Amino acid sequence: MAVYLDYNASSPVDARVLDRMIEVYRSHYGNADSRTHTFGTDAKEIVENARKTIAEVLCIDSTDIIFTSGSTESNNMTTVGLLEYALESGRNHFITTSIEHKSILEAMKYLQSKGCVVDFVSPGETGRIKPSQILDLVTDKTLLVSMMHVNSETGIIQPIEEVGEALAGTKTYFHIDATQGFGKLNDSLRKVKYNMMSITAHKLGGPQGIGALILKRDKTYRRPPVKPLLFGGQQERGFRPGTTPVALVAGFALAVKLCNEEAAEHMKQCAEIKASLLSAIKELKYQVNGDPQYCISNTINISFSGVDAESYFVSLKDEYAFSNGSACNSGSHTPSYVLTAMGLDEKRISEAIRMSWDAHVNPDFSAFCNYIKSIV
Repeated sequence: MAVYLDYNASSPVDARVLDRMIEVYRSHYGNADSRTHTFGTDAKEIVENARKTIAEVLCIDSTDIIFTSGSTESNNMTTVGLLEYALESGRNHFITTSIEHKSILEAMKYLQSKGCVVDFVSPGETGRIKPSQILDLVTDKTLLVSMMHVNSETGIIQPIEEVGEALAGTKTYFHIDATQGFGKLNDSLRKVKYNMMSITAHKLGGPQGIGALILKRDKTYRRPPVKPLLFGGQQERGFRPGTTPVALVAGFALAVKLCNEEAAEHMKQCAEIKASLLSAIKELKYQVNGDPQYCISNTINISFSGVDAESYFVSLKDEYAFSNGSACNSGSHTPSYVLTAMGLDEKRISEAIRMSWDAHVNPDFSAFCNYIKSIV
């Protein structure tokens, strides 16, 4: 079986998480919003305990957590959910970066089509946005700044702490897409000043199909003026109607708890895996895409001179499973929009691959290196 090196797309479900979900599916099958019997109250208790677990990890109030289907939905709620307020208030200016996940980029384009003004900021070759690039664009009409914590393609950590600090106390809301950083860099996230944050379970050993949007309240106990995208019941304080998937929520919470407890050791082991990869390829001609000093330890984006990325996927599919970018863009054969935004040339982009892993992976990179040597 191939070595799985595409954790930034989705991680395997932790066995402990799967056991917990199976137990909930078997024994706690009530609807969490059924108030007339014990099956419902039992399910509701599981959901609320899960909410508290995640809140404790992030050092926030549990009532600020809105469960969603994942970061894509959370990101859309953050952006499109502000459209009505933006048009009514005249504060219709949004700022984001050109290396965000498609769920932010496409949502921002939709806002543009409705009359909003959006600035897309691009990084240089380092892959890291400078705080001044964002902050210099803020005006009294700026409603939202949205930035990702860790870029999914390059692994570059963005300056969310600096931007959050500068925006704190202003009228501009700050949203963080923490999809790739949550569960790995929690110490950093706990320090950031923000109004909204998107997180998901399936990047950290949890199940697919469950995530959350953090909607913090200000000093007057008001949340950002986000409107729901769906209509129906009053679940999740009216922000997200629909039957709460109790087992998924329970699995999400356990995955968060385990990651928080084990993150330091896991990140150390991930760094060792990256070091072993760099040692294995030291005699090859390559370029790492993005500044390594700002890169998370479980990810690398790398271009090998003279080797088109598509050839890897054909020749090494039985040995290694990795990608050349975000899964949201995998159906397209167009060059990576992230690497393009960084200003890399077309050849370097065509040679780029992304590998991502966790602490449980123990890859032997010899076959990978031998393949490159055989064709260069």
